[in-house]
Amino acid sequence: MDFSGGLYGFGIPFLVILTALVFVHELGHYLIARWNGVRVEVFSIGFGPELFGWDDKAGTRWKFSLIPLGGYVKMFGDANAASMPGDGSEQMSAAERAVAFPHKRLGQRAAIVAAGPIANFLFAIVVLAALFMFYGQPFTPAVVGEVVGDSAADAAGFQVGDRVVAVDGTTVARFEELQRIVALRPGEELEITVERGGREVDLLATPDRVERPNGLGETQVVGLLGLRGGAPEYTRHGPLSAVWQATRETVSIVDQTMTALGQIIRGARGTEELGGPIRIAQMSGQAAQLGLLTMVHFAAMLSINLGLINLFPVPMLDGGHLLFYAIEAVRGRPLGERAQEYGFRIGLALVLTLMVFVTWNDLLRIDSLVNFVKGLGT
Repeated sequence: MDFSGGLYGFGIPFLVILTALVFVHELGHYLIARWNGVRVEVFSIGFGPELFGWDDKAGTRWKFSLIPLGGYVKMFGDANAASMPGDGSEQMSAAERAVAFPHKRLGQRAAIVAAGPIANFLFAIVVLAALFMFYGQPFTPAVVGEVVGDSAADAAGFQVGDRVVAVDGTTVARFEELQRIVALRPGEELEITVERGGREVDLLATPDRVERPNGLGETQVVGLLGLRGGAPEYTRHGPLSAVWQATRETVSIVDQTMTALGQIIRGARGTEELGGPIRIAQMSGQAAQLGLLTMVHFAAMLSINLGLINLFPVPMLDGGHLLFYAIEAVRGRPLGERAQEYGFRIGLALVLTLMVFVTWNDLLRIDSLVNFVKGLGT
């Protein structure tokens, strides 16, 4: 991993993309909170001491803070940015209760919390739909143009002209979709349905495990069948079709991410593939170097992953809050303050542990820490 691009090559694109995605995420929380009559006290991009900000007519402090690795919305009645109920909330006046987050109905609180990740998914769909409308979507028909000899596809009985219809029951419309599925399933038997001569044929194929460069100066284990399609084309879509294709793409990315995560948990895929802020910074810089379209597409992919991660049922994350609300719905009353406090402490420990782990992975990828430090000043 080479960081010779320094601050301008990697840092600025990373901060631009991250700031945009954090703003979208927190704006989702903010808009639904205001819609439900909650007073928002702080809307912050970043953590720590305030660099600059302003107050709006509704009493919200909009600010940029020193540490630009995230953000938060603090609502009236919360003790902190993690939406822990504040002390003295039971002594609020009727007017204060009406605008306090903890005193909103369960469904309202759940909607406010879920709005952040949903905003990230919607942002990705809008961005991808715009790309598919004005630039085009890579589209190669899922038709076999060549079967590589002595490959997994050859052994499975694929023939030139076969049209791939589905993989393990998942519909496939493009050759690119087939490649994504296969890449994530090295060494796993796949049931692939193809259309041949007007009828459907089911084939069993096990992708070979091969190491390939991932574009970041590293190698990655992927699955390979040994099929080749035609030359990729870019198909422009109308508004409705673009939104539909963008939604399918978003769902596909979520599915691929969950599949890879499941493989890591099972031990079928190495944890060294997990990356943290340093790796994301490098990928942001490389996307920026490849042009605006690549950078925008990368931002959409990152937005999907940001929304997905925030839905994990870990206290401190939005998914953790939603888990507590689900328990509250079942019990008919919220968990006790002590239980919630312990849950948030455990969640904080898990998040910090993961951050340390992925950052260590990032550091192991750096060819020379000295060059990285020097690059920051260039």
